[in-house]
Order: sequence, then C-alpha cells, then structure tokens
Amino acid sequence: MKKLSYTFVIVLALFIYACNKTSESEIFKLLTTPTWTSDSLLANGKDASGTGELLANFKGDAKFSSNGTGTFGKYTGKWSLDEAQTEITIITDSLAFPIVCDIVELTTASLKITTVVPDKTTMQPIDIRMTFKAK
Repeated sequence: MKKLSYTFVIVLALFIYACNKTSESEIFKLLTTPTWTSDSLLANGKDASGTGELLANFKGDAKFSSNGTGTFGKYTGKWSLDEAQTEITIITDSLAFPIVCDIVELTTASLKITTVVPDKTTMQPIDIRMTFKAK
C-alpha cells in the first residue's frame, strides 16, 4: 500500500508540473519564428518609408526574439503581446513613447499591424499601417 501511495504522489507531482508548464501560443510562434522584412510602411495611406519620412527607421528587417527583445528596422528594444494576443507593444529608447500596434494579420508569410500616433507638430492623429513579409 505504501508503494502505491508513493507512486500516486509521484504521478500527481508530474501531472501538476506538466499542467503548470507554459507553452508558447501559436501567435507567439508565428511572430518569433521568421525574420520579417518590411513590405509597406504607410502613414495616413501614403508611403512613409523614404529618407526623412515618418517610418523610414522601421524600413528593413524586424526580428521578434522569443526572450522579448528585438530589432525593428533601425530600432532595437523590447516587445510584448497583450493578454489577448491581439496587440504588440514595442518599447525602444529611440522613441519617446511605446508603440502599441493592433495585429491585423499574422500568418507564416505575412504580418500586418496598425497603430495611431500623434503628429509632432499638430498633435493630429496619424494612422500607421506596417506590413511585413517573412524572409
């Protein structure tokens, strides 16, 4: 009977350990697996990826590392998903405030995010849409 009790305790401990183990969600895996390369960077519907434009520094590759760090064009910083995994927050010392983006589309081949930021001079909202392709 004692052996059965020990076996039960060991099986219970293994079961609890397995249940507490956090697994990466499908969205997390889709986001962190590829290196993304910018496809279009739009501000109020117009290309903003050229030299001196609002999104020029986001042009290039983006890599969301599984440890919460990443590179986003010329920026480096930290990123996180919200609890519902519908938003990405990007924090970098190069920007005055965190960028909170809605995930519009995330597949193995495509990442599309949107956000709204204030214009530096007029404080009017600027609608941002960034699309990336898996490299």
